[in-house]
Amino acid sequence: MKVADHVLQRLREWDVEHVFAYPGDGINGLLAAWGRAKEAPRFIQARHEEMAAFEAVGYAKFSGRTGVCAATSGPGAIHLLNGLYDAKLDHVPVVAIVGQTDRSAMGGSYQQEVDLLSLYKDVASEFCQMVTVPEQLPNVLDRALRIAATRRTVTAVIIPADVQDLDYEPPAHVFKQVPSSLGVGHYAPVPADEELHRAARILNAGERPAILIGQGARQASAEVRQVAELLGAGVAKALLGKDALPDTLPYVTGSIGLLGTRPSYEMMRDCDTLLVVGSSFPYTQFLPEFGQARAVQIDIEPTMVGLRYPFELNLVGDAAETLRRLLPLLEPSRDGSWRDGIEAGTERWWEVMERRAGVAADPINPEYVVHELDGLLPENAIVTADSGSAANWYARHLRMRDGMRGSLSGTLATMGPGVPYLIGAKFAHPDRPGIALVGDGAMQMNGMAELITAAKYYPQWSDPRLVVAVLNNQDLNQVTWEMRAMQGAPQFEDSQFIPDVRYADAAALFGLGGVRVERPEDVGPAWRQALAADRPFVIDFRTDPAVPPIPPHATWEQIKDSASAVLHGDSDRASVVRQGLKAKIQDFLPGGAG
Repeated sequence: MKVADHVLQRLREWDVEHVFAYPGDGINGLLAAWGRAKEAPRFIQARHEEMAAFEAVGYAKFSGRTGVCAATSGPGAIHLLNGLYDAKLDHVPVVAIVGQTDRSAMGGSYQQEVDLLSLYKDVASEFCQMVTVPEQLPNVLDRALRIAATRRTVTAVIIPADVQDLDYEPPAHVFKQVPSSLGVGHYAPVPADEELHRAARILNAGERPAILIGQGARQASAEVRQVAELLGAGVAKALLGKDALPDTLPYVTGSIGLLGTRPSYEMMRDCDTLLVVGSSFPYTQFLPEFGQARAVQIDIEPTMVGLRYPFELNLVGDAAETLRRLLPLLEPSRDGSWRDGIEAGTERWWEVMERRAGVAADPINPEYVVHELDGLLPENAIVTADSGSAANWYARHLRMRDGMRGSLSGTLATMGPGVPYLIGAKFAHPDRPGIALVGDGAMQMNGMAELITAAKYYPQWSDPRLVVAVLNNQDLNQVTWEMRAMQGAPQFEDSQFIPDVRYADAAALFGLGGVRVERPEDVGPAWRQALAADRPFVIDFRTDPAVPPIPPHATWEQIKDSASAVLHGDSDRASVVRQGLKAKIQDFLPGGAG
């Protein structure tokens, strides 16, 4: 058995089923071992190493297991980095296995020689090691997998090409060799009893309680519901926690922040008590004013507590187990008026979203595209969204129901993971339908090439449905609106305009389904066609770039400044903006003013 054979055997013993990768001579030994191993674990060939990393992240996000990716030395290892940083910043367990030049060539400025230990020092800061002798391997690989899983982070194992081809020798019962073992036990840390009692006193004293949850509350959905119903609280969701609680609950106010909803904004503006569970939501300005609310935080990661708000109490513990122990200490709310107001505001919000989706645009309102999908989502759908204005419509128009899953690049907010995330998710759940909402910029950057990956593997999925919805407006739209809102600048065409591509036609070239939609009346039928297809399907929606992703806290002066930047920057669109902008934004203003 070669070292490379033992790597794959050890991955099998850890129940790793897929490795997302791209080949290169720096991992030739591993590739040969894969040939001998009869595809166990399976080598999933992406079109680019960055896509392999994104697919590992998508697999990890939607499976709850550790994602594994692999790449060759030098450029391959470099290409992994963006996807690995996405995993690190979103606290997703991913292990990278990368090749390196032969040990005999190190330090000789050899071809594709890069100091990978230095390069990976930050992204894999919890654990990054190079294997230099066979006896070192099991300990290094086991620790990489164990640390990634328990710390929810990125780890890296670097294996020089010549080491991969050495005969494997296990560590011996001798001095300065380190034995190893498989697995990690499940555990659920909880705060001390006195801290739970203190938290209960803070929460019981409030009259206008608000709860903010993130992805760390996903396994505590039942407990969050019980706390919210007992205290009479509303629940807002950070974007990574969008699927942590169903939007069908009347007191769930939806997303919070720049991409959030008005009822979430108003609840935080007016609350006197705040409970944050499993979230590191970074935008302090969307939380209560300092000194306004007494606040308690629950998070499993000690390094992530106390960061975003002057919390009165920081509890370190598993969300579900901590809430279970806290529940008997909480007192039922005696006044339902606060909760009634939250529910009424949330109901109004969804009416506003329906009206916004119904505003005419040229040619199609992107809000209508996503709002129409909301009622057609299969009950067990997996939804991914790319960074950009597509994330706004995902955050505001899609209502997650029990059993649905969704995610995007939350903290890094990188462009391009929408399609590879969904491909990784399909390997985690080949029996579930998937939908990716992506802008045309992200589609041109990464998505088109990964359609080839989807075409290669979809016959192996029990449910072949993978729908890619491209919001094609020939504009890098989110940045365009950010320039208008923050700099008061019109569209800078040289940076923002991108060429029109017939994405559905490209999908057909790869043997996939597709349709181009240029009229609002064709939006619903296109969604139905895609969701009934027997293969991956691309919908090329021609959408209007003049529909503004206005934040829920926007003032009329800020809106007028943005409108002015549009009007002065593009006279051809001026009449459209004049007619439509007020209708599109007036419902966001305080009291319906405007």
